[in-house]
Amino acid sequence: MTHQVLNQSPPLTGSSAWRADPLLVQLAEGWPEPVRRDLEQVGRYVRSSEAQELARLANVETPKLRTHDRQGNRIDMVEFHPAYHALMRRSIALGLHSSIWEDGRDEAGRRHQVRAARFFLTAQLECGHLCPITMTSASLAALMASPQLFRDLAPRVLTRKYDQSQKPMAQKAGLTFGMGMTEKQGGTDLRANTSRAVRAGNRFHSLTGHKWFMSAPMSDAFLMLAQAEAGLTCFLVPRLREDGGHNGLELQRLKDKLGNRSNASSEVEFDGALAEMVGEPGKGVRTIMDMVTLTRLDCALASAGLMRAALSEAVHHTRHRKAFGVALADQPLMQRVLADMALDVAAATALSMRLARSFDEAARNSGEAAFARAMTPVVKYWVCKIAPPLAYEAMECLGGNGYIEE
Repeated sequence: MTHQVLNQSPPLTGSSAWRADPLLVQLAEGWPEPVRRDLEQVGRYVRSSEAQELARLANVETPKLRTHDRQGNRIDMVEFHPAYHALMRRSIALGLHSSIWEDGRDEAGRRHQVRAARFFLTAQLECGHLCPITMTSASLAALMASPQLFRDLAPRVLTRKYDQSQKPMAQKAGLTFGMGMTEKQGGTDLRANTSRAVRAGNRFHSLTGHKWFMSAPMSDAFLMLAQAEAGLTCFLVPRLREDGGHNGLELQRLKDKLGNRSNASSEVEFDGALAEMVGEPGKGVRTIMDMVTLTRLDCALASAGLMRAALSEAVHHTRHRKAFGVALADQPLMQRVLADMALDVAAATALSMRLARSFDEAARNSGEAAFARAMTPVVKYWVCKIAPPLAYEAMECLGGNGYIEE
């Protein structure tokens, strides 16, 4: 042995992310005891060594695209490491994809806030798998524009069962949904979309075109925008047809992203994909914006969770790491850095949770409805914008250890 390992911070495991966050505990002070006990369990899981290893594996063993089988048949499959499926299974059992649509008594009147707290804690563990969780939860808002579709599909979302099998939707124990809006030429200018839809019988349209970013491509169905006779319209596109056959969604490649690597994001082309209209013809943007609004709340919550995780790592490291015989956390300049970061994290947490509260109260309070409508894009923008610089500030607190992938 050449040397003894000294002055390195231990792993941040064995505690509770819930109990370690006094602001979150205070925000939940008036919530029912069963809900608070549940948050304690989530917090302990997030800081467990088992969960941390699942998160590591899901991001090291990244998704792999298989476009064809060995006989040359088109299959368009994305293979995920079992760690990813384990994270999905737990988050779905927790109801992160469905609880705002359920009727549990303990969460009555605060469903968005309780889910927000769970989501915020889970984001401190691993954010990639939360993408399909977010889209599934939010998609039901868009599907409400077609009541029959909502009645048919919502019960299989609310089962809290993760079913990764390759079956048509009617045969699945649980469903997940994605969305595809962005195209090469348009980006956020959705009205520039060129994908088109033509009638294919009474129920269906046939879609031809592409999407430049379509995350979670193994979802059971996708909400997409395409140009129909009346203009840009929203459609639900199953990945598999009712007989289990391929529905024409051809995955071109997976994005080589800078982060969020456990979550597959694909480029897709489609020719003759069968789809059902959602909402009114020509009102696609309005229909899908009901979904987008909920995803924006989750973007803010996830970014706030990442900020909290970064701050926790920085504080943990500086308490254990000494420089010139003194713990870094006791150095006056480091204390100012950590305090400044803590203020930003508290602001992001409080603002995101305040937004979740407005969603809970919007139905009975016009002021809260106006707040939710106006502030959702603002909160999403600010929290997501401030998260990266705070993360690199936390990385600097860790020194060289902050600049490696492990």
